[in-house]
Amino acid sequence: MTRYNHITLALLLLFMPLTHIMASHPDGKNLYVQNCSVCHGDQGSGGVGVPLDLESFQNNVSDRYLFNSIKFGRPGRTMPAFESLLTDDDMKSIVQYIRHFSTGKALEFDQTPIKGNIKKGKEIYEDRCASCHGDNGLGGRGTGVTLSRPRDLNIIAPALNNAGFLKSASDEMIKHTLMHGRDKTPMNSYLKQGLSESDINNVVAYVRNFEKHLPKSTDYSKLDPIIQEESPYSLEKTLDNLKKAVLGKNFRIIREQTVDDGLVAKKQQNKKQIILYFCNFKFLNESLAIDPRIGLFLPCRITVVQHGNTVKLMAINPLRLSKMFNNSELDEACKSMTDLYTEIIEEATL
Repeated sequence: MTRYNHITLALLLLFMPLTHIMASHPDGKNLYVQNCSVCHGDQGSGGVGVPLDLESFQNNVSDRYLFNSIKFGRPGRTMPAFESLLTDDDMKSIVQYIRHFSTGKALEFDQTPIKGNIKKGKEIYEDRCASCHGDNGLGGRGTGVTLSRPRDLNIIAPALNNAGFLKSASDEMIKHTLMHGRDKTPMNSYLKQGLSESDINNVVAYVRNFEKHLPKSTDYSKLDPIIQEESPYSLEKTLDNLKKAVLGKNFRIIREQTVDDGLVAKKQQNKKQIILYFCNFKFLNESLAIDPRIGLFLPCRITVVQHGNTVKLMAINPLRLSKMFNNSELDEACKSMTDLYTEIIEEATL
């Protein structure tokens, strides 16, 4: 393996999600801690993900809904799909553990479709639901954390025009939620708001009709994981050009260090492998408000490496790695970062 490949591997390892060794027999608590707690909290109180410990949630969703939500996730939102990562037994064990967060008895819902007038349902949806769930049912903006939402809300309105939601929620469950609402969330009872049961059936029919018009997601997995370019200049000149390009984009240089800084004694550090860290705090705050997990990519960094007479600049490709976060809004921020890295590297090597 060449020295460049070693550097590339090291960069990738910096950003790869941790993998977990699963027990031979499903353990709901351990599986939850390993796969769910980082977003939903150790006790289900929420974070990046929605709170799971609300009684009005626990007592009004079925085990089937929870199982399918884990299995299929929410494409384009922050909830990933676990169908390729966990077995059915694993997911059932997690559902059982989640049920420990509340003392109520879960409801089971009929899977029979509900008939209603889609056109009338759309009119009611646009009048009563779109302000929270979005004009096209794409859900409230932001994640579950207070950094990216009003602090008086403990939950963001879920996406209804979403394959994962529609595979998980039966018509009867959607109807029940509309009729009874969810205590301690912005979701009110629409019976109490003056809608009839027939009106609610129409809304359910409209929401179910979203299955015919599901948004398409973009697959970035075929993009190169590393942005790199060979420099025609010396290491010192390339690094100087890089700093000028960074400052020219209104970013502040934070520090430069060797790749092996902190890993070997200072005298043994390789001075031909340098990481330059830089940041724009407006960009930082806007990105973190979308999804705090983008902090994994920040501050921005580009590595300059000399091997023999060849000098290269390299950076992780945020857009390629945004796939792991399953957040279409975050994809836009990652695309901006990818474009920025590309422009800076091109300027430094002109």
